[in-house]
Amino acid sequence: MGSDEAYNFVFKVVLIGESGVGKSNLLSRFTKNEFNHDSRTTIGVEFSTRTVLLNNFTIKAQIWDTAGLERYRAITSAYYRGAVGALLVYDITKHLTYKSVERWLKELYEHADPHIVVMLVGNKTDLESERSVPNEEAKDFAEKKGLFFLETSALDSTNVEAAFTTVLAEIHKKVSSKEVVRGPMSAVTLNSPKAEDTEKKSCCKNI
Repeated sequence: MGSDEAYNFVFKVVLIGESGVGKSNLLSRFTKNEFNHDSRTTIGVEFSTRTVLLNNFTIKAQIWDTAGLERYRAITSAYYRGAVGALLVYDITKHLTYKSVERWLKELYEHADPHIVVMLVGNKTDLESERSVPNEEAKDFAEKKGLFFLETSALDSTNVEAAFTTVLAEIHKKVSSKEVVRGPMSAVTLNSPKAEDTEKKSCCKNI
């Protein structure tokens, strides 16, 4: 128990996008610095945590992975509930995964907090020779939709840290500036152990 004071905020961040784009490996690279070459589809909701220091605040990132459910269009509103950040991932070598980004965005905005911070992520830059989604095209799309944008490689770690920390820093900025005063996002502010317990219980009920 003695970790009640170990962090100032808990931010729930969700990973979304088509199956096979590398969401689970982005998660394991960021939280454990691991990459699994034999990344089979996992079934059921998984989440990992990592604590980061931003502007002298300790932030616990709770990052949720769809874990294969996206193949069945079976992601429920419980997955999005309480999320204040999202990484919308596509595979730069598979144009079809990029084409579905708009549908994922629509679903995200239907279920998540309206103030959610979204980063569009083009993953697998280590396969540059097989690229089918031009960087500029995705960048323009992100700008039009008001999203952050980065290309990453979970395999060689390129921009993985930057993608997650940019989202966390932006969430923290919104919370600190009191841009969000009501609704789910205000629940990310944990200033007592009691609030922390509530956060933990509410997250675990949704699994």
